[in-house]
Amino acid sequence: MVHISASEEKAYWDKWNSTRDADAGNFLVKKYLPLVSYHVQRISTGLPKNVSREDLNSLGLMGLYDALEKFDSSRDLKFDTYSSFRIRGAIIDGLRKEDWLPRTTRDKAKKIEAAIERLEQRHLGKVSASAIAKELGMDEDEVYSTMAEHFFANILSIDEQPSDQDDKEGASFLLKDDKTELPEDKLLKEEMYKNLANHIESLSEKEQLIISLFYNEELTFTEIGHVMNLSTSRISQIHSKALFKLRESLGKIIF
Repeated sequence: MVHISASEEKAYWDKWNSTRDADAGNFLVKKYLPLVSYHVQRISTGLPKNVSREDLNSLGLMGLYDALEKFDSSRDLKFDTYSSFRIRGAIIDGLRKEDWLPRTTRDKAKKIEAAIERLEQRHLGKVSASAIAKELGMDEDEVYSTMAEHFFANILSIDEQPSDQDDKEGASFLLKDDKTELPEDKLLKEEMYKNLANHIESLSEKEQLIISLFYNEELTFTEIGHVMNLSTSRISQIHSKALFKLRESLGKIIF
């Protein structure tokens, strides 16, 4: 980010808020642009390679512009916090509107699920990714990555708003509660999260740490690798395996 003193930044904000000064607006966008790159990097980690980072970046920029237009500097809230909500929300909202998971991946996930069901009935218990890969003639890593992408897609859909509750302000569901959630929907969602939390506890310490650092602390795989002294690819592999285990242990609870 561009580093300036608090008084200098306030001067830019005053210009922007009072006259929508173009130079001030451009400066503020430039200053907070790294937030877009940060959230694009984080979110793209769980997405298939066919999803363009350029498209995600465009969605994130829309979120940043939206934040700049709607931010009230008189409130006791930092702009980087406010804009992070808007940026992340705009990217996720855009992903929901587009079917970003390729049909080939969805079809592959269905084949894996069918294989899991066959193997579980055959062996009367949970099956490993290696057994699934052997059954389908696939690579074990492909099983992990496919189910991780499918898992991520379904986790995204948990918070999706019904179509008749469309918010014209984009990702504002992250910042306000204009629409009252139905009690039964709230209970169902709470049960989903409770089940998810319980099953996360069944993961290994290393897997739990990576899940926590990625989803709670919002570190990137590269940053987690530095913390755990592991390569980025190894962190990604452990993350995919952890999601596969969660998908397996949760069964049909949220899918």
